[in-house]
Amino acid sequence: MPEELTAEEAAARLHPADTLGIPLGPGQPPAFLRALGERTDWTALCVYGALLTVGTELFSRPGVRYLSGFFGPLERALRDADAGVEFMPADFRRFAPLLERQSPRVMTTVATPPDADGWCSLSLHAGGTVAELRRAGADPDRVLVVEVSDAYPRTAGLGERYRHALHVDEIDVLVASTDAPLALPSPPPTDTDTAIARNAVAYIDSGATLQTGIGSIPSQIAALLADGDHGDFGLHSEMFTDGCLRLHRAGKVTNARKGQFDGVSVTTFALGSADLYAWLDDNDDVAFLPVDVVNAPEVIAANANMVSINGALAVDVYGQVVADTISGDQFSGIGGAEDFVAGVGLELSDRSLICLPSTYDDGGVARSRIVPRFDAGSVITTPRHHVDVIVTEYGAAELEGLTVRERGEALAAIAHPQFRDALADAADRAARGR
Repeated sequence: MPEELTAEEAAARLHPADTLGIPLGPGQPPAFLRALGERTDWTALCVYGALLTVGTELFSRPGVRYLSGFFGPLERALRDADAGVEFMPADFRRFAPLLERQSPRVMTTVATPPDADGWCSLSLHAGGTVAELRRAGADPDRVLVVEVSDAYPRTAGLGERYRHALHVDEIDVLVASTDAPLALPSPPPTDTDTAIARNAVAYIDSGATLQTGIGSIPSQIAALLADGDHGDFGLHSEMFTDGCLRLHRAGKVTNARKGQFDGVSVTTFALGSADLYAWLDDNDDVAFLPVDVVNAPEVIAANANMVSINGALAVDVYGQVVADTISGDQFSGIGGAEDFVAGVGLELSDRSLICLPSTYDDGGVARSRIVPRFDAGSVITTPRHHVDVIVTEYGAAELEGLTVRERGEALAAIAHPQFRDALADAADRAARGR
């Protein structure tokens, strides 16, 4: 049986020089991380994680180094304040083998309190930490700290093979808290978001299997689908959002025609509103599986009529996509977008949609997100040969199978009218190697 400690007592179990592994976002234990932040004696603590969702002083402390696989607002703020945070490039699926290689002495997660049989649901996150949590719990030289709170929804995996829970007998230290998960409601859509969504839903027919992420454009796509005539959808998405909830509540999700994992919506983590978390509680319509299953391209490709929906920051006339950096500075991360773009590309019946507004505001000046070519030092997220469809408020450019010139012309046609002539000229130059 685990030791039952307060968050402060559990935090004291770490050495001043130590290694700690934390899950992505909604799997992070709030009270435990805050308690770690109260300590000021760190000399060489290295933390492996991604997408911080917990406010804590830990990562601002001298002697603490944080290696993040995905930047969110908190990581960006820490970097801008010269804290010891660094980006570790990896797509979401590779988090699991990387964490196994790093083998932190202490692993931690948030979970629900044990049920009558001693199982603590991993709630909102399966991701890439499940196997390493179990390895840490089984190793007498390592420590598994689990924070449990009734405020987290109890969710399930799929059968014994994908049990989305830890048993109390696996846990070394149990910390009870009353913390609730971070609620992140969807932002209201702009007129541009709605126009992009209308162009995107033209590619989605009844019976499609959908992957979508967070943000106002995916939320508006879900709203249009929820209110539209099509349905009988399946969901196979690394992230379960309020948009997914809306589709379920509208009766549009049956998961009857996916061809694998039929009968359930498949995800690896959930992030959204308090309403979403309440709906997920004890809801067997959603199965949380490890990311190496959910994001495996061959698994994605095995879904029937798969449509992936992802975002981007910029595209050049060759069709290359920058989605996680701005002027070379890390903004977010690779996540699972590339896995879904690549997986969908294995079947002609599937489509990959990359959605973005045609322009952005640069100090009151409109700049095109579709550019002639990227500047030196730009970091490409998705290579041109993986890209299928680019969607803006002005239409959709189907790039797969097109020449360099045809790609540039198609992209120029969906750019803001102010930039189309210059982009068409750039497409001509690109085709002639200039």
